[in-house]
Amino acid sequence: MTETKMNARPPAASPALQGAAPRRAALLGLLAIAACAPLSSQPVPVVFFTQAGTTIDENGMVVIEQAAALARRWPLARVRVMGFAVDRANVPDEPLIRLAEERATAVAAALRQAGVSPGRLVVEPRGPVPFEQAPLESRRVEIRIGDM
Repeated sequence: MTETKMNARPPAASPALQGAAPRRAALLGLLAIAACAPLSSQPVPVVFFTQAGTTIDENGMVVIEQAAALARRWPLARVRVMGFAVDRANVPDEPLIRLAEERATAVAAALRQAGVSPGRLVVEPRGPVPFEQAPLESRRVEIRIGDM
């Protein structure tokens, strides 16, 4: 019968494995940083509408699907859905803000259908934009993920 020693040392790690834990930790840290960095460098997804329209067209749905995919890559990031409307002379701001909100709400609903959690979505009607901006720019909804 063989006697086993209670304070026997474990076999030494091979030189190739020595220092693997610090390298692994450093690599995981770099990967975590790399996973976050591209979000800020992504272009802001924008859905455009017809004048006074609130219906999302086929191109808008493509943008929403892409934005939803991006949002799924960062599941903890807030998703702001910001609607805009054109500033018209002799038109009070209230109907324009309502139009901007309807557009943003439509985009937020499509994002929910595309798999973005409702708790992450924040609808922000921005209302009228300055006249100097192109008319197309005033008929948009921006989808900002995180701090984009």
